[in-house]
Amino acid sequence: MPESRKLSIRVPILTRVEGEGALELDIDNGAITHLKFSIFEPPRLFEKLLEGRDCQEVPDITARICGICPVAYQMSAVHAAEMAFGVTISPWARDLRRLLYCGEWLQSHALHIHLLAAPDFLGFDSALAMAKIFPHVVKRGLTLQGLGNRLMRVIGGRSVHPVNTCVGGFYAAPPVAEMQALRVELAAAQEEAYELVRWVARLPMPADEQDFVSVALQHPDEYPFNEGRIVSDAGLAIDSADYAQHFEEFQVPHSTALHAHLHGKAYLVGPLARVNVLHEQLPAHLLALLAGSGVQFPSRNMFHSMAARALEIAYCIDEALRLLDSYTLPDQPYVAFTPRESTGFGCTEAPRGMLWHRYDFHADGTVKTARIVPPTSQNQARMEQDLHQSLHAFGLDNDDAALRLRAEQVIRNYDPCISCATHFLRLKVTRT
Repeated sequence: MPESRKLSIRVPILTRVEGEGALELDIDNGAITHLKFSIFEPPRLFEKLLEGRDCQEVPDITARICGICPVAYQMSAVHAAEMAFGVTISPWARDLRRLLYCGEWLQSHALHIHLLAAPDFLGFDSALAMAKIFPHVVKRGLTLQGLGNRLMRVIGGRSVHPVNTCVGGFYAAPPVAEMQALRVELAAAQEEAYELVRWVARLPMPADEQDFVSVALQHPDEYPFNEGRIVSDAGLAIDSADYAQHFEEFQVPHSTALHAHLHGKAYLVGPLARVNVLHEQLPAHLLALLAGSGVQFPSRNMFHSMAARALEIAYCIDEALRLLDSYTLPDQPYVAFTPRESTGFGCTEAPRGMLWHRYDFHADGTVKTARIVPPTSQNQARMEQDLHQSLHAFGLDNDDAALRLRAEQVIRNYDPCISCATHFLRLKVTRT
């Protein structure tokens, strides 16, 4: 099959970036002449598996796409169905979804910062080695991660692949006593979260300024989790229904993970993109925690993505406390609806970035077709671009072990998935 035809085919599947990856570098005369970042995870056919399923099955099925950010997949799915069927959820359900999202961001960001990224900046090869010298740092990370998991368990029914979310709201309302207990734990962790921002901002980070476009959801009244328009720092401002008119997914021969472009160019989604675009919506007392550090937003240094995650952890603690202050039991945790033949779009912010869904439904509420665009595939092209520029700046005369470590650090900035981010890389370097 001709190469051009391969690239024009959109494979109706969803791949998950997990397992091992490889980076091939050809270096000629001190310059990279070829760079190929490959992901090998086989397709899992989620988009096809959803066809024929009832709309209420979709949130639980899509949650299985990822064990770290199942809430994001559920939320994009329920928002798409609610748009398709004209469902307006209650303010109580909206607040509870926001609170559930706080839990997911907390556990994902805390795990990434303390167990995956921090060892890079402190000179350790693992979090276990780091814990021997900095036990309080690792303990803080596990505490914050555990708190996020408890939020997800109390609200969602369990911490991994929650089961309480449904089209129209929630199947059941969490008990008041358990929510009040969560509030006590969150209040106790608030100062730790603030100190985390200060600590991360003081870490020695490479100076690696690059030019890229940041893309995120934007809501006029709040820092967004699961509602808003899609915007960029280059002037984009569209509704989620218009995503496919501006963004393009495409296959590359060397990877099972799809790549994506915005108007023909690579772009960034995720914590750094969000803070770059939306920093003015973060509370002033959180941004003040960066005072005196070398980290300021907006930033063109991808290594500042860890500071962006720390800011979002602090924001999640504050926001969860605000939402829990007014928590009461509703008369009914969900609203009834009538399915119809229609199309719906859902776009929310997973910990790793913007997650877009589209569903075409039959009149009985079953799925006709599904399309899911996860954040990792949206960042793939930007990751390759970043690797090319970062390794040049780092110095291609470094030995292969040093190049591998720097490449892994670059990829960890994007946190594409847990296993890829920790031990993903097989490096092949050809020098001429």
